[in-house]
Amino acid sequence: MLLANLTKDDHLKILLTLTRDVPKELASTDIAISQLLDLFVKGADGTYNKAANYDYLSYVFADIAKHEEGRKYFLTKQDYDSVIPISKLVVFTEHKSDIRRKGVASTIKNVAFEVDSHGELIGEDDINILPYLLLPIMGNEEYDEEDMLDMLPDLQLLPPDKERDTDHAIIQTHIETLMLLTTTRMGRDVLRNIKVYPVVRETHLRVENDDVREVCERLVQVLMRDEEGEETPAPEMKMLERPNGKLPKPFGRVQNGDNVGSWATQKAKDDDDDDDEDDQIVEV
Repeated sequence: MLLANLTKDDHLKILLTLTRDVPKELASTDIAISQLLDLFVKGADGTYNKAANYDYLSYVFADIAKHEEGRKYFLTKQDYDSVIPISKLVVFTEHKSDIRRKGVASTIKNVAFEVDSHGELIGEDDINILPYLLLPIMGNEEYDEEDMLDMLPDLQLLPPDKERDTDHAIIQTHIETLMLLTTTRMGRDVLRNIKVYPVVRETHLRVENDDVREVCERLVQVLMRDEEGEETPAPEMKMLERPNGKLPKPFGRVQNGDNVGSWATQKAKDDDDDDDEDDQIVEV
């Protein structure tokens, strides 16, 4: 917890280059950030220290990922184990610990600001991040057979007792990450093709939280927009309507309500901009 607070200071990105002796039981590398990541993984089942789970390290990773060097680290295969670090984190998006899920969701979101790496993030043969973003926001609702067959295999035929994440802030973060993945035409096409729209539609309908509904509406607006030289890409999509008829707030900067980590944000382009221009990413 102390380290999670300290990493609010930019100087703590020294963890990316700081070297330390490797504890024999950890079997890691001498780079501090990699040792912390391996400690976090082993903490999930108590294989390193049965008296500690190290969940708050996920908040450390979220703050490290606000720096470009941090995002590059999480996206670069490491020599000592031939694993891409973010791949070690995504598996915890449905972990029982609220703290671990929240910090991991924030880390993934920050890493998604590396637009040039979106292909690797969503590629099925690469990091394959999409199932880990979508499963936590899905419940036991049923989908049209045609939609379900186009969904990712991991999302098809979910058990009747499947529950979506109970933390609205985590759901919001995952949908904001999906928003970031629409920055490129490739990302928008992938999300359309795997039928993200029905999942977001059901989330908007069933999660009674204005912030969640607001970002769902924003995502659908992006997915519905025309692409240069093509007709409307998905005519079956419809604007999301709130059950109580309440109008959404004006879309602005992404909010960080729980202070998990410092976040970057997406700057939406004006309505009169050309549709083929990608959204701009700015850090704050």
